[in-house]
Amino acid sequence: MLLMQLETREKFSFLQLAHYLARIDNSYGHREEEIILSYCLEMGIENVDAFDIDTFCLEENLNNYKTTRSQRIILLELMILIHIDNNFHLNEKDLIKKITEKFGFDLKDVDDYSQWGKSVAMLYQVANIFINEENK
Repeated sequence: MLLMQLETREKFSFLQLAHYLARIDNSYGHREEEIILSYCLEMGIENVDAFDIDTFCLEENLNNYKTTRSQRIILLELMILIHIDNNFHLNEKDLIKKITEKFGFDLKDVDDYSQWGKSVAMLYQVANIFINEENK
């Protein structure tokens, strides 16, 4: 919904950042993969075949988001990915703190973004139940 507003370079950078976040807790699961695939569909880009967490440079990636609007969009969307597995892992919290500091956001705003992401993640899961429900 929001990712289509990013510039092309930002979309590819966001995909890398999402893959990094999804693996930072050492638990890349089916739900994270579903969300990343939906991100790709929304952005109109192909998913990466392989992601190497060891070669990812967070600082370099974060430099690709030039506007406050883009920075807010990526942070909001990352919150969905964080909450999709119902576990806000310590490594994920540390990453969000680094992003917040880099972008100069207020922690209060980040708490609001987190609550938004939690709500969207829950609604996404409910929608999947409705979609996959057998006819009665």
